[in-house]
Amino acid sequence: MPRIRSLPVELVNQIAAGEVIERPASVVKELVENSLDAGARRIEIDIEQGGARLIRVRDDGGGIDADDLALAVSAHATSKIASFDDLERVGTLGFRGEALPSIASVARFALTSRARGADSAWRIEVDGGKARAQTPAQHPVGSNVEVRDLFYNLPARRKFMRAERTEFAHIEDLVKSIALARTATEFRLTHNGKPVRLLKPADAETGHARRVGDVLGDEFLAHSLRVEHAAAGLRLHGWVGLPTASRAQADQQYFHVNGRLVRDRLVAHAVRQAYADVLFHGRHAAFVLFLELDPALVDVNVHPAKHEVRFREGRLVHDFLYRSLNDALSAARAGGTGAATVNATVASAAGPFGQWSSQQQGLGLGVREPLADYAALFGTGAPQLGSGMPFAGDVERAAGNADEIPPLGFALAQLHGIYVLAENRHGLVLVDMHAAHERITYEKLKTAQDGEGIRSQMLLVPLTLAVSEREAALVEEQAQRFAQLGFDLVRNGPQGISVRRIPVALDGADVAQLVRDVVADLTVHGQTRRIEESANELLATMACHGSVRANRRLSLPEMNALLREMEATERSGQCNHGRPTWVQLPIPELDRLFLRGR
Repeated sequence: MPRIRSLPVELVNQIAAGEVIERPASVVKELVENSLDAGARRIEIDIEQGGARLIRVRDDGGGIDADDLALAVSAHATSKIASFDDLERVGTLGFRGEALPSIASVARFALTSRARGADSAWRIEVDGGKARAQTPAQHPVGSNVEVRDLFYNLPARRKFMRAERTEFAHIEDLVKSIALARTATEFRLTHNGKPVRLLKPADAETGHARRVGDVLGDEFLAHSLRVEHAAAGLRLHGWVGLPTASRAQADQQYFHVNGRLVRDRLVAHAVRQAYADVLFHGRHAAFVLFLELDPALVDVNVHPAKHEVRFREGRLVHDFLYRSLNDALSAARAGGTGAATVNATVASAAGPFGQWSSQQQGLGLGVREPLADYAALFGTGAPQLGSGMPFAGDVERAAGNADEIPPLGFALAQLHGIYVLAENRHGLVLVDMHAAHERITYEKLKTAQDGEGIRSQMLLVPLTLAVSEREAALVEEQAQRFAQLGFDLVRNGPQGISVRRIPVALDGADVAQLVRDVVADLTVHGQTRRIEESANELLATMACHGSVRANRRLSLPEMNALLREMEATERSGQCNHGRPTWVQLPIPELDRLFLRGR
């Protein structure tokens, strides 16, 4: 074996570059983050040939002192932390002191900078990790970094770069993601000399929405819910896409922790659970979210590229994210936010689950209580069930005051025994009656079950399961937690547990697999919703079979009762499987279909 020796500095930096610099977008990320840490309010990014030929980042930040220029391209040299306490509370995007030397070791690198208050700028060049003497230069306050011929001295790495178009797409997406969190900074992006993006600075809350619209399009904002929630020292704000605006790919998911874009399994798990009841299989939610918390509660020193973080109170963060997003999505009802007035009244008349269930057995729809409430709302006598007559007096009176028209309007007719057609203030509403009633039934079943709590039953023969030693220890430590979930689990050996009691709602389920999943969730995420999800699957099946079927003819009072129930029911914009329950065809869109006004 060769003797142990120290590696050359250039080789050390190239090894570090293997973790930090994956592709041209990685270079852009590190340089833009440095600019933001320097207080830049304007950042210009020039790209040539997808970043293979040139990456140039200019900013108007605080600049670098001439005496520190050579140190800036040295390994593990930084102005951002000086002690372990600083590392425990990192408040900047960069802090490791690896980015510039790593980049300079795999490219032809030049840094020009002028510190605020300095008489002139200075420039230093590094070629493949070998620095030259710095020289005076002309440059305004701020910095200019040029990275040419990336990976020119590492042919194997250069060979793995993708097509120019692909590499630039990664750069553009990165710039968009950073710009979403830094609305006070102007970003300019060019490719091969052509302007691609200009994002003007915005300070106010309305300006933040404008920045989101500039980056993701106004369509994103139009189909998103604003989220603002704070608790336990955590604050979550931003936008979550409606389930009906889900996407085929996870290409519009931006999550920032203290201004840093991250990818985190705990966050992804919380988001998936929040959307579990409303997202169609195989679809992905769209969101732009910002989590703020004490820097001491999050470890950003997990990976050299700083994509990952580790929360010191992972379970608290997971529960906070899930509940915040779940509450936001639950509040979204069919008809939009305008349903709030009707919701408050109709919901109070929906009655307990037992009353609603008894009505369902007669008509297939729980209509008597909603109809009575509907009459009270508009000050008229309740029409007779099955009369087939519209609420003519209500329609005429509401027409004079748009505020009195319910969000989903008034029923007009039924189409092919499947769809309900209604008129509201915006135009025509189409409702899939089975999908809508399925969601209403499902939510009432869940409410009824929540009121009863989790009841459990003894197994005639205890079930023995083989698990890992770590999981067996968790079962022993969390016995009380499992009891709250309706389970009686006992450790019966180093790698074995016995299941003696299970929730009643899960009778007939694959208990062995469910217990393993629950234990795995608690081991990895510190919490679990497997019990609730499994029980909800059973309730969803019951709701599907208990809801009004296609080709079931409804009277106008029954159709209007269904619309009012939809406005009062959480998540009623989608059925239990994530399919939409209603669509709006506004008058301008109908006019276009018939070429009116042309």
